[in-house]
Amino acid sequence: MKKLVVFAALCTAMVACGSGDTKKGTEEKPAGGASTSAPEASANDKGLDMIASLDCTTCHKINEKNIGPAYTDVAKKYETTDANIETLAQKVIKGGSGNWGSVPMTPHPALSVDSAKEMVRYILNLKNAK
Repeated sequence: MKKLVVFAALCTAMVACGSGDTKKGTEEKPAGGASTSAPEASANDKGLDMIASLDCTTCHKINEKNIGPAYTDVAKKYETTDANIETLAQKVIKGGSGNWGSVPMTPHPALSVDSAKEMVRYILNLKNAK
């Protein structure tokens, strides 16, 4: 099932990258497409959908280092606090380098703060995934 979700996310990312839409990741998707009934699971699904709609998977993978750190490594490094969510959301929007090596992260200035926070929550919740 996880492979199917990752495959779908990668396919969505490839389609989104070629769409020419400048508002990618800023619109929220309806929660009706979520496959679970738990509110936290829906939030996590929304975060994953946003990640898939951007270019994140070009540099990041869930369980292994690529150009950037694995999402699970990010989840291990940072506690899920409001301060860390805000800091990491700003890092997603503004880009940066130094925390994970010298390769800079591409900024995403068109991404809303709320969308970036949703994505960060998904990533930080990976430490709770089994």
